[in-house]
Amino acid sequence: MSPLVTPDGRYLVVRGRLWRRADPRLPEDERARLTRELMAARRDKGAAVRRGDDAAREDARRRVEAAKRALGERGPVWWDDGAPDLTRHLARTGPYADWYASVDDHSGQNS
Repeated sequence: MSPLVTPDGRYLVVRGRLWRRADPRLPEDERARLTRELMAARRDKGAAVRRGDDAAREDARRRVEAAKRALGERGPVWWDDGAPDLTRHLARTGPYADWYASVDDHSGQNS
């Protein structure tokens, strides 16, 4: 099943935690390119960890960070209404608590 998405589209809910989504204003081709870069960097990081190659792991971590920032998942928020970034916060607390409690099926989420 797909992760839950908050009603405002800002976050995915994974295992009861909020994770910022990519900036919806990104053109689809740019989002797809950045997502491919992110996935490649994650694969490279895993391979470097398995090899015990610290330099390659750090390089891949930097690439993951750069891709996530370009996607809008990290760094300055992509919305402009002054709402704070609640990434990693529990969905059952804070401004999404009522919405989260009202969702009958948390799509396999552990709350």
